[in-house]
Amino acid sequence: QVQLVESGGGLVEAGDSLRLSCTAPERTFGTESFGWFRQAPGKEREFVAFISSLSSGGSYHIPSVKGRFTISRDNAKNTVYLQMNSLKSEDTAVYYCARRVRDGRIEDLTAYDSWGQGTQVTVSS
Repeated sequence: QVQLVESGGGLVEAGDSLRLSCTAPERTFGTESFGWFRQAPGKEREFVAFISSLSSGGSYHIPSVKGRFTISRDNAKNTVYLQMNSLKSEDTAVYYCARRVRDGRIEDLTAYDSWGQGTQVTVSS
């Protein structure tokens, strides 16, 4: 496993924007795929977005955030981002990034490892 470090969370009002960052070790960053997940109080952790490695490209967002959230990566900075616009109260959660380590459904949490410590996002309505 590797250590992933998330940052960028905070307390914002509905309609505001935040950009989350997830920094990973340089070693093999460009060849790896990553996902963003979130966990709201009292709920299970859920998949939010996925970005594949540099060689294959491609990303996916769950329907509830598509058009509002954008996952991206900067390989020069070993960082994966989650740009969140038009935030809603239901987006309130702890957000985690993780590294995908095996094939299968990209929504499958067990396909990921190296979970970061999470960053809190709170959206007030």
